[in-house]
Amino acid sequence: MAKERRSVESLSDLWRAGAEQAHREVEDDGVEQQRSKQAGRDDEMTIRFVLFVNKQGQTRLAQYYEHLSLDERRALEGEIVRKCLARTDQQCSFVEHRNYKVVYRRYASLFFLVGVDNDENELAILEFIHLFVETMDRHFGNVCELDIMFHLEKVHFMLEEMVMNGCIVETSKQNILAPIQLMEKTS
Repeated sequence: MAKERRSVESLSDLWRAGAEQAHREVEDDGVEQQRSKQAGRDDEMTIRFVLFVNKQGQTRLAQYYEHLSLDERRALEGEIVRKCLARTDQQCSFVEHRNYKVVYRRYASLFFLVGVDNDENELAILEFIHLFVETMDRHFGNVCELDIMFHLEKVHFMLEEMVMNGCIVETSKQNILAPIQLMEKTS
């Protein structure tokens, strides 16, 4: 009986020690996260907006992940579109504008523009744009401006499957298209 008590006491001591260690690790993680936020580092993808614009500067799709008034959006879109459309093919696909870094890519007659924070990886955003175009290609065949205009709700749905609150959450074309295909089967 005394032996059993000792083993029970040692197990409870062991449990307490493990719980205290876990508590210290959680506190250390919290302190590290706080330090990284103070240093301005954030591991999340910080997409601020996504725009699809044709060669004439007409916006075909606009999705914002931060609050801007309608007048601010119009002004921002006008400035960015003019800046990006004026660039030549020999210039890089990154433009700094206000407090954003705009990464853009042209496919046929459409420009795909993504506004991100200044410390974001431009090549990762270019990959995101390419993945989005490939996903639309897979769904629509050879996607064009008219596909986007006539199926805007599907394009928004694809974008919502890929990006949530400015963070990229899905990169699998199959997973992105699965809900859309299910909706098409039921209708």
